[in-house]
Amino acid sequence: MMKKLLIASMVAVGLAGCGAMQGGSGAPQRSVGQAIDDVTIGTKLKAALAADPQLSALKINVDTTQGNVRLKGEVKSLALRKKAEDLARSIEGVKSVDNQLIITG
Repeated sequence: MMKKLLIASMVAVGLAGCGAMQGGSGAPQRSVGQAIDDVTIGTKLKAALAADPQLSALKINVDTTQGNVRLKGEVKSLALRKKAEDLARSIEGVKSVDNQLIITG
């Protein structure tokens, strides 16, 4: 598990440099620090989801922009949907959570 976290962190830091690149007109401007913060939040949340035997990190997509987290994917119950949202809110730096998880069970 620790090896997975280390690899995920290294990839995240490598990709974070792209976060400050300018997009098209109207695209939000983010500093490298903001991109790293978002990647750190996403990595921590994915690790927490993977560590929970009831939640599947493979079925839950995590997108983070400026501390705002969006959860997409599938869970088996309303309780697990709430649990995933609570996990996201517990991560340092999270400002808001947009829970778009679909209940399949």
